[in-house]
Amino acid sequence: QPEGGGQIWAVIVAGSSNWYNYRHQSDVCHLYHLLTKKHGILKKNVVTMMYNDIAFNDENPLRGVIINAIHGKDVYEGVMIDYMGRDVTPQIFLDILMGKSIDVGSGKTLKTGPKDTVFVNFVDHGAPGALGFPDDELHVADLTKVLESMHSEKRYKQMLWYVEACYSGSMFKDQLTADKNITALTAANEEESSYACDWNEDIQVYLGDCWSLNWMNNTEQIFPYLNKETVGEQYEIVKKMTTESHAQIYGDLTYIYNDPISAFLGNPEPKAEIEPVLARKYGYKSTASQDVMMEYLKMKREKSTTKKKLR
Repeated sequence: QPEGGGQIWAVIVAGSSNWYNYRHQSDVCHLYHLLTKKHGILKKNVVTMMYNDIAFNDENPLRGVIINAIHGKDVYEGVMIDYMGRDVTPQIFLDILMGKSIDVGSGKTLKTGPKDTVFVNFVDHGAPGALGFPDDELHVADLTKVLESMHSEKRYKQMLWYVEACYSGSMFKDQLTADKNITALTAANEEESSYACDWNEDIQVYLGDCWSLNWMNNTEQIFPYLNKETVGEQYEIVKKMTTESHAQIYGDLTYIYNDPISAFLGNPEPKAEIEPVLARKYGYKSTASQDVMMEYLKMKREKSTTKKKLR
C-alpha cells in the first residue's frame, strides 16, 4: 500500500469491440487477475471497462473462454466488468477518473484522495491525438483537461498510465509536466502503430498486443518481488523486448520513474515458498494494429476457400 495510509486504485479499459479485436479484452482480463488475485489490490478498487462481446461471441469455439497466450488458461472467468456494451464510452471513462456519480453499469468510480495512487491501463486502437472507443473516441484535449482537474482537486498522490494503442505517445507528448505527478508509458510513439502478437490459428485471432504481453510477462517473471523493480527499470526492460514499435515514457521522470512498480500494480507479502514464474513463450507473429482487421478478413476468406476445395 502507498505510504501515509493511501490505497492503490486501478482503471483498466479495453476500448474496442468485435471479434477481430479479441486481444484488447484478452489483455484486460489477464491484467484484472494479476492485480486482484496475485498482487493483492482490492477488487472494490479496480474499475473495469470492456464491451464484453468476445467470450460468448458466435465465432468463439471456446465458448465462454478468453485466453491471452497460445495454450494459455482462461482469463475471462471471475472478471468483474463494471461497464460493458454501450456504457464503454469516453465520457463515462472520464467520469470514472473524476469520481463523478454514474447511473449506469456498476456505478463504480475512483473514490480517491491525496494519499492514493492510481494505475490506468488503456488498450485499444488509436490515432494522432485520440484513443478509440467502440462508437466514439477520446481526444487528447479532453483527457488533458481531466488530468489537470484531478491534479488541482488532489484526487491522487501519484498516477501511472500504461497505454497500448497506435500513436499512443500523442496523448501525452508535450501534455504532461513533471509537477503533475503523473507518468505515462506507451506502446508506441506519436507517429507509429502498436502491434498485435500471438496469432492463434485455431480461433483465427491475435491473442494479445506485443507491448502489453511484454510488460505483463516481465511482471509475472519477477513476481512476487515487484518491489525490487522500478517503473523506470520496467520501462527500459520492456522497451528492449518490444522491437515492433518504439515504447515511450512521459511526465514525471524523477519520482515515479524511481518508484517500485508495486506502488501501482500492488504486491502481496513475499513468502518463502513462492518462486518467480518462468517467462512465458509467445508466438510473435506480429501485425500493425490498424492492419489486423484486413488480415483477419483475409485469413477468414482463405479458410473458407480451403473448406470449399475439400468438399
